Amino acid sequence: MSRVSTIASTLILLALGSTPLAAEGVAAKAVEILPGVTNSMLTGWAVSALLVGFVLWLIGKPSIVPSRGQAVVESLIEGLRDIFEPIVGKAAFPTAFPLLVTFFIFILFHNWMGLLPGVGTMGWGFYDAANHFHLTRPLIRPHNADFNGTIALAAISFGAWAIIVFKFAGPALIFKDLFGNKAEKSETPGWLYPILSLVFLIVGCIEVFSIVIRPFTLSVRLFGNVFGGENLLHGTSFFFVFYFMELLVGIIQALVFTLLTSVYIGLLCNHEGGDHGHEKHGAEGEAHH
Repeated sequence: MSRVSTIASTLILLALGSTPLAAEGVAAKAVEILPGVTNSMLTGWAVSALLVGFVLWLIGKPSIVPSRGQAVVESLIEGLRDIFEPIVGKAAFPTAFPLLVTFFIFILFHNWMGLLPGVGTMGWGFYDAANHFHLTRPLIRPHNADFNGTIALAAISFGAWAIIVFKFAGPALIFKDLFGNKAEKSETPGWLYPILSLVFLIVGCIEVFSIVIRPFTLSVRLFGNVFGGENLLHGTSFFFVFYFMELLVGIIQALVFTLLTSVYIGLLCNHEGGDHGHEKHGAEGEAHH
């Protein structure tokens, strides 16, 4: 009977995250639950399915006069639209916005996954001599606390960026923006202009390097903050001050990742060559018709 009560109390404490396990922190590597499936992947799929189901339930059948749930979703979309449209630019915005909204919502809820009782404290393990439970295979692990998960997000962000900028800016504008001489030739001394061309060429090479490492910096920033927050919460037994702080960190990191993606797109698509060029082609098409 005492054994049963011990197991029951341990399960309750595990769910609350207040056992000696809490001080052990979170393992750096995700655990394989099924062949080829880790606990972070399982969490990612489950939360994504719940999010899709919740949004569909909240909206219901879309109507001209929105229901309460539809109004909530539309308000969120409008708020994000006001943030991202000036950054991305009007030309690329219709293509980029669905991606940006998905990034923000997906990352936000997965950042908050580690705040739920039982996440990272429930699973398989063993009891030591002092009757303390040691977790070796957690059942649930936040998707963004796994480096593989944030690398996948960064890779999608980089791939989408490449597709959008090549579509709306074009190779010529991209090359000019990276390596072209930004100085006004008419206002620059003749002897200085070639020197500036060389300077901008070198700066362009540095910019290409910064573009190449964007997936790494995006993934490391998100992983480091979420994984560090997970260990902080477990090490402090989910102390309420740090719990509240991680709520804010979850929002900030989701916004930072999405804003950086939008800024990368807007740097090439949201200026005279990008928007005006797109509008010019559109006007020519309308005139032709």
